[in-house]
Parts: sequence; C-alpha cells; structure tokens
Amino acid sequence: MEVFFSGHGVYRLQYHVVWVTKYRRRILKPFVVEYLRVVVPKLLRSTPGVQIETIGFDLDHLHMVMTIPPKYAVSDVIGRLKSQSSSHMRKTFKWLSKVYWKENIVWSPGYFVSSVGLDEQVIRNYVEHQGRKDSAQLRMEL
Repeated sequence: MEVFFSGHGVYRLQYHVVWVTKYRRRILKPFVVEYLRVVVPKLLRSTPGVQIETIGFDLDHLHMVMTIPPKYAVSDVIGRLKSQSSSHMRKTFKWLSKVYWKENIVWSPGYFVSSVGLDEQVIRNYVEHQGRKDSAQLRMEL
C-alpha cells in the first residue's frame, strides 16, 4: 500500500470519478480519447499532489481513479478539470460547436465520486492489532 506524506500527516485518498458528456452524446471517439489522455494530466500541474492512477473511456463517459490530497476539495479538483478540459476540447475540435450549438459546454454538470478504500475487514484487523506491532505498523501487510 502506497501512502503519501504532507506537512503534518500521512494519507492515502483515492477516488473513483465518473463524468458524463452533456446529453450523453457519443463524442469520445478514439482521437478525442487520445487527446484527453494527454491534456487531462497536464491540467493537473496546477494542483500538486493530484494524480490520475488510471483512466478509461466509453463513448459517452469516462472513469478515473485519482489520488487527491486532503488539502484540496474533491469537488474543486473535479470542477476545474471538467471546465478546463471542456475549454481545451472546444478549441481543438471545432465540430463540437455543432454538437452543442446552444451551449458552451461538453460535460454534464454532475459527476459521480466514491472513495476507493481498503476492505473493511482489513481495517478492523489493523485497529484490533494496534500496539502489538511496534515500528512496522505503517507497513503492516494488508
């Protein structure tokens, strides 16, 4: 299990995030997907510590597993990524203005997010065995 260190803490916060295209339009063609695979990680440069572990696409939505440090609100990170990626896509792919001719948007306003955690039994086992292991508690086999 990989953990991350901040100024005063240690964390492992991973999230499963899903975005949907506006009106579920099937615009995520292979060339758009390849573009997003390059652009989305570049957009994260302004938020140090935020990482995309994996990303997957369907024709009308994308899934990501992300690590987001506790100093950032998940909604802020996702909102910024959706907004900036939409702007980049509309500038690069002019045909999107014909698909979304009334609005200057690509993504649906909502999103799904859930935490990717450890198994409940693993956590119970860890808590129950506190104090029985000395220096290697952080690296306890999960």
